[in-house]
Amino acid sequence: MTLDPKDFPLLVVDDEQDNLDAFRFNFRRAFTILCAQSGDEALALLREHDVAVIVTDQRMPRMSGLELLNRAAEVRPDAVGIILTAFTDVDVLLDAINHGHIYRYITKPWEAKEVRGVLTQAIERFALQRDNQRLLDQLRAYTGYLNQQLHGAFDFGNIIGDSPALREVLAKVEQVAPTSSTVLLRGETGTGKELVAHAIHINSTRENQPFVRVNCAALAPGVLESELFGHEKGAFTGAVSQRPGRFELADGGTLFLDECGDLPMEVQIKLLRALQEREFERVGGTETVKVDVRLISATNRDLERMIEDGRFREDLYYRLNVFPIHLPPLRERLDDLRALVAHFIAKFVRTGRAGHSGAAPGISEAALAKLRAYSWPGNVRELENIIERAMILAQGREIDAVHLDFGRRGQGATPPVGTPSIPPDPDAGAAPSQPLLDGDKSKPLSERLLDSERREIIAAVEQCNSNIAGAARLLGINRSTLYYRLRKHGLEHLLPTKVGLGAGGPGADSAATEDPNDRNDRKS
Repeated sequence: MTLDPKDFPLLVVDDEQDNLDAFRFNFRRAFTILCAQSGDEALALLREHDVAVIVTDQRMPRMSGLELLNRAAEVRPDAVGIILTAFTDVDVLLDAINHGHIYRYITKPWEAKEVRGVLTQAIERFALQRDNQRLLDQLRAYTGYLNQQLHGAFDFGNIIGDSPALREVLAKVEQVAPTSSTVLLRGETGTGKELVAHAIHINSTRENQPFVRVNCAALAPGVLESELFGHEKGAFTGAVSQRPGRFELADGGTLFLDECGDLPMEVQIKLLRALQEREFERVGGTETVKVDVRLISATNRDLERMIEDGRFREDLYYRLNVFPIHLPPLRERLDDLRALVAHFIAKFVRTGRAGHSGAAPGISEAALAKLRAYSWPGNVRELENIIERAMILAQGREIDAVHLDFGRRGQGATPPVGTPSIPPDPDAGAAPSQPLLDGDKSKPLSERLLDSERREIIAAVEQCNSNIAGAARLLGINRSTLYYRLRKHGLEHLLPTKVGLGAGGPGADSAATEDPNDRNDRKS
């Protein structure tokens, strides 16, 4: 960067006018010069001008040069100070230089060439200090922004809602966060498990350490092992150098294993040892790596059933399940709908994601009622998408019921399997609404939901004359999911013998052991 010295004013202070004239005569063409004959006059000029360099005589009446520079630091703290002296004050001046009070001293009589070089260096020093301060202020502002993004996005203040179910979750988070205990987050997809994992991390003693996440369902088994534990050079084709794994990257901090129910068996074994011993070997390596990592895992799978089926190690389950937290689905915290909707509307207005600018639109009571009537299989994540779509359709106006589009899941009179029946949309001219759940009110909600699901399946299969493809379409699920649910409810007798669910039947290997919706969730 090329500097123009005339852009940086110099203040020359001397009680003798001849010395000021000599200074002006020698340097007026190269520098912008301000002159003062006393310390008070110099301070007044400093308040009016952004002075880069102060050149002052040391021996002056009423205020010495060092005293002036000390007072000048209160007005212009970044101005560079230079002392002119013809007396034996060298020891005092050296002490001042060592303590950073002045930049240089020049003895009288001075040479113009020497002074020109000193002034040029002082201006460069001032410009560098000013630029460094600007960059430092910018960095502080950016750091503050990052802290706001990190804490604002995941701290308790922005986990939206005040329903009893959510308060219970946050109370558990507050209890476990200060500890180093392993946490297992359970709940349906879209309930905010990663959000809660962040809240635990930033409220823990590891807050300033890394928070590293791994989605176990998104990686193939071989890749997942390398991602978790790293690999050595030459461990496999393409391993051209040593690479640390997520455990090493999270050393001292928190590792979040999302969808831990999808861990392959061979990775489960190695993970168990890493949790027990706090050590492991990289793929293809022999060196033992020791780490200090807090583990938070999350799943929407039924781990207990997977243990019974031999697909999940029981000893690993106990290691992960030290402090379980169940996240309620959105349909169990409908009191939070209004606050969540307001939060997403404000977010989309702020970011412009929904193509909206200006004041945040409101939402009508009819729209809120329609949201309450929906079963929310995708939970809060689905709500966010629906509000974004509604804001696009509303085009800046108040969001009304007509702007809410639930897609295929919200169409038809038959609700998704396993969810309460939903009153029809009055705007659609549908049949009169019906109760959310009927049956024996003394039964727990879970049993009533299963009874409702069983009745819906029987009705759909009978309506389609045991045509599984047609029944699946009517229920809004895929065929393999319907096979699984028929077996789950013991309804194989509804199918023709040639389409039985025994060995060799359709979906015998997959649907009989695993709900395909789980696989669909992983793909999505």
